[in-house]
Amino acid sequence: MTISKLGIALVAPGGCAPEPDAIPRGIARLEAHGILVHNYYKHEERHQRFGATDAERLAQLEAAAADPDVQVVMAIRGQYGMTRLLADIDFERMAASGKIFVGYSDMTAFQMGLYARTGAPSYAGPMFAGDFGAQDPVAFTLDDFWHCLAGPTHTVSGHGAANPRLDVTGTVWGGNLAMVMSVAGTPYFPRIDGGILFLEDIAEHPYRVERMLLQLMHTGVLARQRAVVLGDFSGYRLAPADNGYNFDEMLAHVRATLPVPVLTGLEFGHIPRRVTIPFGAQGRLLCDGGQWKLTMSAYPTLQRA
Repeated sequence: MTISKLGIALVAPGGCAPEPDAIPRGIARLEAHGILVHNYYKHEERHQRFGATDAERLAQLEAAAADPDVQVVMAIRGQYGMTRLLADIDFERMAASGKIFVGYSDMTAFQMGLYARTGAPSYAGPMFAGDFGAQDPVAFTLDDFWHCLAGPTHTVSGHGAANPRLDVTGTVWGGNLAMVMSVAGTPYFPRIDGGILFLEDIAEHPYRVERMLLQLMHTGVLARQRAVVLGDFSGYRLAPADNGYNFDEMLAHVRATLPVPVLTGLEFGHIPRRVTIPFGAQGRLLCDGGQWKLTMSAYPTLQRA
């Protein structure tokens, strides 16, 4: 299958589009490339802070999964709302559909649940409103998504001070740290041994990031991983009470405390320039002590969806 024959469904399992014009603008961009867009989101049906009522948002997911002309299901945006739907999602049906579900942030809860209940992969990738529907789309973000979708492998790289030397393989998984923790101890948290865990978050103070990482350590999750790769953690404010405790100090502490190597420099998170990461892919992570490269394979693509 080529991109020009691709069918993409738009759903709003979390928040509504912050700018209504972003939806038709993004649709027009995709249709100009011959992509068939199935829009299940209706801005006039938004409810409170959500894209629609819980029942209507669940119905959007179900309709997109059942649409035979759709190969990719993409979230309009994240924000909040997915955890309200988890108990009612038929994950077996979602997996059996063969669709590639795409999004990040709030979509992490869906991706965690999908993998935990069925072992089906998904994409930690762009959101429709903020990426495809942006007034000035970031070419890197969109291109990286298309490259990942084309397959059969996808490579991302980064650089960070004090990154450890390593050469490890494992299942690539993770996403938004707060959303990962929101399903801890539930049936929607997958048990992954020998994994490569990627994490990002927005507006979380360094002490809260540390606290969540320590919780993952105390639950035994981190001891079962081969590496943790950190993306963007921004949008927080330090206070006088921090007294020198900033993100770098927090990072130094967790690197000395956690039972797993911690790398930085992943271009992923609530930032305009962002890579796409197939959740559930098999990855090989190579780091020379600064620069690292993560090559991923065995995930659904246009040829294998």
